[in-house]
Amino acid sequence: MIQGRWKLPILFRLYADPSMRTLQLKRDLPGISQKMLTAHLRELANDGLIDRVDYGERPRRVEYHLSEGGRALLPVLIAMRQFSVERMSS
Repeated sequence: MIQGRWKLPILFRLYADPSMRTLQLKRDLPGISQKMLTAHLRELANDGLIDRVDYGERPRRVEYHLSEGGRALLPVLIAMRQFSVERMSS
């Protein structure tokens, strides 16, 4: 569910800013390709961790935000990150 180099950074970025467009995410995650970002966003949406909101406008406007499942998972991810930081500094 959360495998791949970019899924955690995407989730943490959406946690910091509740609603973001694809271009904003791409700017905030240097090094990620558009293809990889799109693939990970689709996978996270299919897994129920983020919601994709298509406003049906032209030009196209799509925003992403954490779903209830994504918000419920974040405390676990934060604890895991803290655990790894503490172990690396030992």
